[in-house]
This record gives sequence, structure tokens and C-alpha cells, in this order.
Amino acid sequence: QLQLVESGGGLVQAGESLRLSCAASGRAFSSYAMGWFRQVPGKEREFVAGISYSAGNTYYADFVKGRVTTSRDNAKNTVYLQMNSLKPEDTAVYYCNARTDYLWNGSGYWGKGTLVTVSS
Repeated sequence: QLQLVESGGGLVQAGESLRLSCAASGRAFSSYAMGWFRQVPGKEREFVAGISYSAGNTYYADFVKGRVTTSRDNAKNTVYLQMNSLKPEDTAVYYCNARTDYLWNGSGYWGKGTLVTVSS
């Protein structure tokens, strides 16, 4: 089992930045690829960013490329999502995901999410 707890969400204005963190506890964190997803009420959860086990590879959804960076610190069992130039349409609950593949679908372990609200 792997427990994930997101933090860092909040209310920001358009154009500002925010860094989300996801702290993991339980089984070997460095054994998992980590992803960030987001969900708006009434819509499906969507992939935002992902990072490989050793942080050698990162993956981004087209709608965040150039604005978002994900990183991880395996010594701290933590993965990060740095979001810059935020837009109102980035408003969503952001979820951390741990997985053993790179399919970036609904499988794996999930946190409870952290709310990001971007005002215009």
C-alpha cells in the first residue's frame, strides 16, 4: 500500500504561480512512476503531468506544456508540481497518483486531492 497526501493548493490570481506537493508513505516510493491529474466537477479526471521512477523522464499534457514542471525527491518521498502562468481554466482539484506503468489512466494509488482556484 502507498498513501499519498497532496498539499499546496489554494486561491491565486491569473498569471500567478503555485507549487503542489505530494508526500508518500508506505511502500518504496522510488518504485513508482508518479502522476498529477486534475478534475473539475462534472468532467472526467484528466492527466496533467507525470514523472518516471528515477525522474529521468517527464510527461506533460499539451494544455500545460511550458507552464508546468513536475519533479520528485525520492529521498523525501515527495513529488512536486510547479505551475506557472496559471489560468482560470486551471481551476480544479489536483490529484497525485502513483503507478507502475506509464499509461496515465485511472489505475494506481491516489491521494484525496488539493483544490486549486484561479481567479480572473
